[in-house]
Amino acid sequence: MKSEADSNRPWGFFEILYDGSEAKVKRILVRPGGRLSLQRHRRRAEHWFVVQGEGTVTLDVREIAVKAGDAVDIPRGALHRILNNGSGDLIYIEVQTGDYFGEDDIERLADDYGRGSG
Repeated sequence: MKSEADSNRPWGFFEILYDGSEAKVKRILVRPGGRLSLQRHRRRAEHWFVVQGEGTVTLDVREIAVKAGDAVDIPRGALHRILNNGSGDLIYIEVQTGDYFGEDDIERLADDYGRGSG
């Protein structure tokens, strides 16, 4: 498993809870005002379950308000991102399913922090 320090990002951090051949599970923390890149994946789908905080999920052209207890399914190939527009940390559990779970399966279309794909 990666340590928290290895998984720091400009918006917060993630930790890997499970990494198997059939799924990968992450705990993701997004700091207030943080926003992940607008991205899509060719080889995996994701299920997000919000456990703390509130935010806005972009899913293709829809904007979906989320709070603790809400879940969002991200189909393979769908454009998506999450924004923490609350005053505290936003934490969600991400379950990835598909045939590949590497970080290089990220195609970034827009990024607040100047990062490219992969």
